Amino acid sequence: MLKRYIGWWLALPATLLVAAFLILPVAGTIGSTFGEGAGPFAPYINFFSSGFRRRVLWRTLEISLATTAISLLLGFLTAYVVSRVPRNLKSVLIIAAVFPLLTGVVVRSFAWLIILGKNGILNTTLMGLGITSEPFAMLYTQGSVIVAMVYLFTPLMILTLVGVLENIPDDLIQASASLGASPGGTFRQVVFPLAVPGLIVGAVLVFTGSFTSYATPQLLGGEKQMVMGTLMYQQAMVNFDWVSASTIATIMVVITIAIVLLMTRVAKRLNPMAT
Repeated sequence: MLKRYIGWWLALPATLLVAAFLILPVAGTIGSTFGEGAGPFAPYINFFSSGFRRRVLWRTLEISLATTAISLLLGFLTAYVVSRVPRNLKSVLIIAAVFPLLTGVVVRSFAWLIILGKNGILNTTLMGLGITSEPFAMLYTQGSVIVAMVYLFTPLMILTLVGVLENIPDDLIQASASLGASPGGTFRQVVFPLAVPGLIVGAVLVFTGSFTSYATPQLLGGEKQMVMGTLMYQQAMVNFDWVSASTIATIMVVITIAIVLLMTRVAKRLNPMAT
C-alpha cells in the first residue's frame, strides 16, 4: 500500500511550493479584480470599453504572433540544418545558438538601440553605401520590437527543435526517398509531422515570452508602441491602480491559456500523435 502512494508523497513538497508561490498569488491577483466598483465585472468592462486599451491588447497580440511565426520559421530551418551536420560541428553550432542567452535581456535590447538608432550601425551603413541620404526612423516602431523579440526568442526555438529533429531516424527519410517521394513530399509527410510536438513547445515558449515581455517593448517601443506588459507596469507603479493592473494581468493569463490550448488543438489535427 505504501509503495502505491510513494510517488504522491515524493511530489508533495514540490506541489506545496508551487501552490504557495505560484497558484495562490495568481488566484489572489484574479480574485482582487472581482467585487470592485459598480459590479463584479466592472474592471473588465472598463478595460474593454477603452479604445486605447483595446489597441494595446491588439498590438500585443500582433507582436507576439508575428514573433512566434518568424521564430518558428527561422528556428525550424536552423534546427534542421544543425541536426543534420556532423557531431563536432553540431556542438559548435549549438553553442553559437545558445550564446545570446548568456547575456541579459536588457543588454541585448540595448544592443538593438545601437543598431537601429538614427546614428546606429544600420543607418550609418546604409548612408555609407549611398542607399539613403538621411537616416531612417527605425526605433520606437512595431517592427523594431518584433525584430528584437525574434532575436531574443529564436534561440529557444532552436534548442527546442534540435532534439526533436535529431530523433527522427535517417532510415525514415531514406525509405521515403526510396519509395519515390520528393524532398518536399518527405518534408510534408515525414519530417514535419514528427516535428509537431517540438513546434508546439517552441511556439508556446516564444508566444508566452513575447506576450508577457516588458523590457524589450519598453526600450525599443516606448510609449508609442505600448504593450500589455508596459501598460500593467504603468498602472501599478505609476498610477498605483492595482485593480487595473490585476485586471490586465488576468486578461494576459486567460489569453495565454487560450492560445496554448488553440495551438495544442491545431497540432493534434496536424499530427494525431502530438501531445
